[in-house]
Amino acid sequence: MDNSFRIGHYSDTENVTGCTVILCPPGTIASCYICGSAPGSRELALLAPERKIEVINAILLTGGSAFGLDAASGVMKYLEEREIGYATSSGAVPIVPAAVIFDLNIGHNIRPTAKNAYQACLQAKPEFTDQGSIGAGTGATVGKWAGLEYCMKGGLGIAEVNMGKAWVKAICVVNSVGDVIDANGKIIAGARNDKGQFIAQTGFDMRWRLPKVGFTENTVLSTIITNVHLSKLEAYNLARRAQNGLARAIIPANTSFDGDIIFALSKGSEKLDKDVLYEMSAEALRQAIIVGVRKAQALAGIPALGDTMGT
Repeated sequence: MDNSFRIGHYSDTENVTGCTVILCPPGTIASCYICGSAPGSRELALLAPERKIEVINAILLTGGSAFGLDAASGVMKYLEEREIGYATSSGAVPIVPAAVIFDLNIGHNIRPTAKNAYQACLQAKPEFTDQGSIGAGTGATVGKWAGLEYCMKGGLGIAEVNMGKAWVKAICVVNSVGDVIDANGKIIAGARNDKGQFIAQTGFDMRWRLPKVGFTENTVLSTIITNVHLSKLEAYNLARRAQNGLARAIIPANTSFDGDIIFALSKGSEKLDKDVLYEMSAEALRQAIIVGVRKAQALAGIPALGDTMGT
């Protein structure tokens, strides 16, 4: 594996699901923050700041709900073949945390497999340019608080914020109960009525009605990457503070029906005031969420922002 982060996607637009793999350079410090009530995940306990393991080898973001977690074995296989992982007396054991979104309610109830994730690894590249209805964002939807029939397409968004030589990159799979809003508080994607109007524009209190979505049928998955050197505890704080960006871009956010998870990855030697860095992460995530819906494409009869209102 080279010394840069690489990202690869598997997208199934026919069945409306997919997965995204982030391959990490050697020595990548990682942690995560769980801000949703119903996460679907693998290997998250070891990312807690007090746990022994500090370095990971890859992150898998995938569709398919809990079924999609099986796809992580494809990433394990790819890394094992290259002898990448935590060194043991029996060989390298790849450390691959994974998290899922629920996208079984659109398409054909198909979930990504280990073969699909392995394919994503083979296609991984250092250019973080592909966005929209790709990878884990293929089956993403937003604004489901009023019911699936009123939602819009979500997607995978990427944004970067820089301060001198220091940078923070956010990758976000936008699959929320809530509506996505811009910096001015305007809804840009979310629950729409039969006339194509955003329902919450008729009264903000409309969102506080009991969601008509099912348990765990949502989730926003995010990964924050930085070249600023961090300890594992500082990586945890980076993920925790990045959640502010999610709350600025989605209303309502982190509901009982969301399984939101934010990963934080650090690899580099740059130095920066931590509060500045944490605020950069929040802004990068906010922007990534907006990009995710702006770049999304209509699939399975679900309209996207670009198809209904322009970009």
